[in-house]
Amino acid sequence: MKKYLVHLKNKYIVTIIVFVLYGLFLDDIDVFTIIRQKSKLSQLESQKKEVSRQLIETRSTLKKLKYPSEVERYAREKKLFKKDDEDVFVISYE
Repeated sequence: MKKYLVHLKNKYIVTIIVFVLYGLFLDDIDVFTIIRQKSKLSQLESQKKEVSRQLIETRSTLKKLKYPSEVERYAREKKLFKKDDEDVFVISYE
């Protein structure tokens, strides 16, 4: 214990310790902020991948909708449109 107290009497070592503690815990950009920002960055990157996947899917659907037969098929399957003289039954499995 006395060994450590001898080093704490040195003003340079005390100053370095104070600045390191300030930089790690009390500054605006401390350790906790950096960890939180890295977590948020990884979350945003995963959302970006999901949005990119949806964009590709939407573009392919848009290319298919240039043909009238595909427009009717899309309206019936995805949007549940129907003709006047028919009924639509939706069966979903949970």
